[in-house]
Amino acid sequence: MSGIQTTLLGQHVRVLYPLFLVLAPLGLAAGVVAALRAWQRQQRLAALVPRARLGQVLQGAGSAQGVAKGALLGLGLFFLLVAAAAPQCGERTELVKRTGIDLVIAIDASNSMLARDVKPSRIERAKLEVTALLERLKGDRVGLVVFAGESFIQCPLTTDYSAARLFLRAVEPMSMATQGTAIADALYEAKGVLEGGGRGDAAKAVLLITDGEDQRGDALQAASALADAGIRIFAVPVGGSEGEPIPLLDRNGNLTGYKKDKEGRTVLTRTDVAGLGELTARGNGLLLQGSGAELGVLKFVPELEKMQKGELESRLSVQYDDRYAWFAWPAFVLLFAAAALGDGPLLRRRPA
Repeated sequence: MSGIQTTLLGQHVRVLYPLFLVLAPLGLAAGVVAALRAWQRQQRLAALVPRARLGQVLQGAGSAQGVAKGALLGLGLFFLLVAAAAPQCGERTELVKRTGIDLVIAIDASNSMLARDVKPSRIERAKLEVTALLERLKGDRVGLVVFAGESFIQCPLTTDYSAARLFLRAVEPMSMATQGTAIADALYEAKGVLEGGGRGDAAKAVLLITDGEDQRGDALQAASALADAGIRIFAVPVGGSEGEPIPLLDRNGNLTGYKKDKEGRTVLTRTDVAGLGELTARGNGLLLQGSGAELGVLKFVPELEKMQKGELESRLSVQYDDRYAWFAWPAFVLLFAAAALGDGPLLRRRPA
């Protein structure tokens, strides 16, 4: 909650709920109305009593008590609404440091990721779990690399997780110009992103999400290169090893058939868990496998906590202190006084 911020008498002031501040004058207006009605009531009663006996019949013989009650009520409501606006004052500035690691998530967007042995599909399930991972990051910089037959940077390193989620939603196998599964290209692309980040003290890692069918055979060499550069590789295998047909979709995402080879046989995609295990061993990382419907992306969270955090950002920040009590206590006192103050009831005449 940011509310509105300004500077008043040299102090940084923030109001979290400005709507209540806008409504505060209505409290004063209510007090004016109550005071006016009390005055009018007293005048109507006074008109019914002879002036000579006014002091004997009407307690106080005036409208001061009702007006006072209305004033107390109006001021009490005003202060109460100001307190509800949650005013804060910034009395000091502090150096805020954010720490974390640099992480590149490399997502396989080849056609084999359209297979539906994982619901709703391999690629959609991967995107759902990466979104859940982004919601758990705190201060870590994250980038996205998308790959199929070739790779490209979908999102540079950032701590803006909302922006990263937007880039993630745009990942679609149908938008990839070159099909295939070039894992080595993705790893080298991720290495370039991490080394260009300029944060030498933070741990660096690549989270590879793929069905593991490396079609070029140089992924292990790339993993060794990343390990030599101090970059750890974690991999999440997507799909099963039994074999699943690859759906063919039209522009609207409707199923039109399944991919076939030159002999007309249906092509089956199988997840290479063993190959990914060897790759992560070369990359000083771990193979993260889920259970049931989960792929295992969130298993990266405890591994992330073990890594060395680097200082990713330092900035001066105004620290705000709550000041609603300055207005809440006077509001309660004024409202209590208004409730305790009577309107000046009529006194009964005693028989002579």
